[in-house]
Amino acid sequence: MPLHIDLSPLRDLRNFRLLFVSGGITGLGSMMTYVAIPFQMAQITDSFVAVGFIGLAELAPLIIFGLFGGSLSDRLDRRRMVVLTEIALMLTSVVLLVNALSATPSTAVLYLVAMTVAALDGLQRPSLDAILPRVVPHDRLSAASALKSGVRDSSALVGPAIAGLLIAAFGTASVYAVDVVTFSLSIVLLLRLPPIPPRHDHDGASVIAHIGDGLRYARSRRDILGTYAVDLVAMTFAFPYALFPFVVEEYDAPWALGLLYSAAAVGSLVFAATSGWTPRARHHGRFIVFAAATWGAAVGLVALAPTIGVVLTLLVVAGYFDMLSGHFRGLMWNQTIPDEVRGRMAGLELISYAVGPTLGQARAGFAANRLGLAGAFASGGILCVAGVGIAAAALPALWRYDCRTDANFAAVKAQREQEASGEET
Repeated sequence: MPLHIDLSPLRDLRNFRLLFVSGGITGLGSMMTYVAIPFQMAQITDSFVAVGFIGLAELAPLIIFGLFGGSLSDRLDRRRMVVLTEIALMLTSVVLLVNALSATPSTAVLYLVAMTVAALDGLQRPSLDAILPRVVPHDRLSAASALKSGVRDSSALVGPAIAGLLIAAFGTASVYAVDVVTFSLSIVLLLRLPPIPPRHDHDGASVIAHIGDGLRYARSRRDILGTYAVDLVAMTFAFPYALFPFVVEEYDAPWALGLLYSAAAVGSLVFAATSGWTPRARHHGRFIVFAAATWGAAVGLVALAPTIGVVLTLLVVAGYFDMLSGHFRGLMWNQTIPDEVRGRMAGLELISYAVGPTLGQARAGFAANRLGLAGAFASGGILCVAGVGIAAAALPALWRYDCRTDANFAAVKAQREQEASGEET
């Protein structure tokens, strides 16, 4: 059973290389900003609730624009959607930079930018996710997904560490300035992608009706609904990032702030580097359930950690299983959902894996306010494990999924092979 990572998609697929490098660069800057905003909020307000409320502020824009962005992805050129939203995201970092340089940085600006970024992410992510199966052959999606996850997690590892150093040395404004630069470089790379228009004509229905068709398709796929439910539960109850500024205070370890944000990415990179076995896996849903429950258990055990070193170790373990779950969710989505609804389903995926952390930020903040820091971690871990078990029992199609016998897997594979053959002709 090979444990190495398969690099062949980078070698053979030019358009995948562009996505890979662009994602790594923009991800680096975005992860730095992801650390800087809650740190700046905690610095200004010294409040659990104020930091946790960042997640609540992002929730409505993410849901609304995620659904809308999914519909646009199935109607418009996906590259154009990604480039335009990337430019808009760069402008939000400019606003953060100006605010940080002011004499009295505004918390209102931080909340407003968080909401705007959530809306833009909702518009961009469905198109970005739906591009991958268009530029990577069906049987190479596992290797490409592992590489894409690896570069994202490398950014998640390096970005917070750099952010911590920059914040300590120069303040949060320096982080936002770097983010502007990374967005600029990413835009240049994305412009080199070819146009990626929809392959299937839509019927001219309204956006609402178009979204409704996507929701009906999702409702017909109980296995896919299971992937959404398990991830939503795991992230809602066991997403600890809003607590990190207070963890370093608890352990008197301000130097560890960046490491806390990076620890899960270390575990994710370990998974990516040893992912050569994943194309041989067949029961993807079982891996998703097991991994999500283990993520929650590891996060919950932070409540008992005697030292900051143990906290970091548990977060590395959590990151490994989070990536394991995410890898097999992505495979089920990319290998079984047809292109004509891929964008709308990607919008729902965005909601499932982005709304969960958003709710998780708020839950963690309120739980810490009522139960203390240890109570927030412990309660989250217990609720996560229990909730994942309930979700898996309620949607047994996820547990039964087997790519060797799944009709949707076979149909999408045949569709993409036929489309690839037509393009070659």
